[in-house]
Amino acid sequence: MQPLREPDGRPEVLALRALKLGDLLVAVPAIHGLRRAFPHHRLVLAVPGWLEPVVDLVPGVDALLATPGLDDPLPLAPRRVDVAVNLHGSGSESRRLVDALEARLTIAHRVDEIDHGAGADPRMPAWRDDLSERERWVRLLNAYGVEADADEVRLTPPPRRSVAPGAAVLHVGAFYGSRRWPVDRFAAVAHRLRRDGHRVVFTGSADERERALAVARAAGMDDEAVLAGRLDLTDFAAVIEGARVVVSADTGAAHLASAYRRPSVVLFGPATPEQWGPPPGPHLALTDARVRRGDAFADTPDPALLAVGVEDVLWAIRAVLAPASA
Repeated sequence: MQPLREPDGRPEVLALRALKLGDLLVAVPAIHGLRRAFPHHRLVLAVPGWLEPVVDLVPGVDALLATPGLDDPLPLAPRRVDVAVNLHGSGSESRRLVDALEARLTIAHRVDEIDHGAGADPRMPAWRDDLSERERWVRLLNAYGVEADADEVRLTPPPRRSVAPGAAVLHVGAFYGSRRWPVDRFAAVAHRLRRDGHRVVFTGSADERERALAVARAAGMDDEAVLAGRLDLTDFAAVIEGARVVVSADTGAAHLASAYRRPSVVLFGPATPEQWGPPPGPHLALTDARVRRGDAFADTPDPALLAVGVEDVLWAIRAVLAPASA
């Protein structure tokens, strides 16, 4: 992906989304919409630099502006950007970064402390909590006459092939403890899948490698099945793109499975499937809303996640694989 430096002669549309992998992937439908609406613009994503390998897979993106967060202004001269889009959130911090670009057109949600008086753009929609993340950003674009489809999550195939083609991928990690399904349950699923003839591999970040090793050993499997900590983002995307089935908490792995239409089972804890769940396809979300605690930053698994048992996951795997074997 080309880093953003000097203008290349085209007008520029910049979209801010300085968050994590899953956050980027749920904004892909909006990015597709922007590409179609501004076909002659240079499309720039302002996202953390470590996401560059995945930005390379988003069709139509021309450049990346490495943006680790909201602490510093975007390093662009005022009025250089023609269209500025706040896909980050509805708070004043992200909004002020976008407003500082002084773009000809700013696409953003209304922020009460900023948008008052006669000068506010009447097209700005109010933030709604009752929408899925994919629908939220499509609705924002729609308010400005930009068409987009919330289910258009596709990515281009990775440039490298999977190191584990056709495997059942168990993504055992999650950034917060509230979303970590217990090690012994992942191990029980892995053991049953292997017994049924599946090749099983375990993915996660470098920090999650010990957890993945614990799952593999509890399942009676060799450490070679543990890919956690051994893959860069391109290889990780390739493993998901080439998987037979993916089991994951609501993390980037689950959103990659949606992007590549790989059968997937997604385990939800503090977040709701209604907001973060997959689009239509060979995907099933498992949770129990009746016991949801909803504390995303908790160190312990949410009760809604713990309510999902091993047999629930095995049933869901069989269900999402059934169309492929029919």
